Amino acid sequence: MPARKLYFETIRVGDELPALAKAPIDRVQLSRYAGASGDFNPVHVDEVYAKSVGMPSVYAPGMLVMGMLSQLISDWARGGQLRRYHVRFIKMVWPGDTIVCKGRVSDRHGEGGRYFVEVELWAENQRGELVMKGNSTIQLFYSLEDENRQRAGQAPIVVEVPRESILQASAAPSTDGAEEDDERKATSMAGKKTAGKPAAKTATAPVSAASKKAKK
Repeated sequence: MPARKLYFETIRVGDELPALAKAPIDRVQLSRYAGASGDFNPVHVDEVYAKSVGMPSVYAPGMLVMGMLSQLISDWARGGQLRRYHVRFIKMVWPGDTIVCKGRVSDRHGEGGRYFVEVELWAENQRGELVMKGNSTIQLFYSLEDENRQRAGQAPIVVEVPRESILQASAAPSTDGAEEDDERKATSMAGKKTAGKPAAKTATAPVSAASKKAKK
């Protein structure tokens, strides 16, 4: 059976991505991640060192959680091309924390035979606290017919789709309250000054040169 693919025509603003729950973070995972990434910062793998600089224990690198969110979007957008991926680190993740990654379509638009969806992304711990927030842009074929035409060297299907944002999706059940809650959490957590804890950071994933070639 061929892998499921996602097409622009089937997506609506407000659609939620299937949540991705990861196994609880443990110290073995942190050590393996350090070896795989080449990041041997002792605050992530050396308990004694972490406590010597004021931490209660080692903690997960933000890039590990960023990778979990990227799994969520890559599992959902089968057949799509990642054009942009950006995150902001909100709260530290500790051994024993269970991370749940979530997302929803916040925008869609198409012009000249190229179709894009914008996706809001966020990750929570087992207490429902926001630990990371981000967004991504995915380019998709309009439909299966559009994909077949382009792969055969023909012109793409052209449908002009004005930009639609989640603020305009009045027909869908309102989720603005949840978004505002997330923003308040993010602002509060990012602004809170706690001794020994780093401030919120942002990161943008690099996109390979091959993925930057737009479909003609």
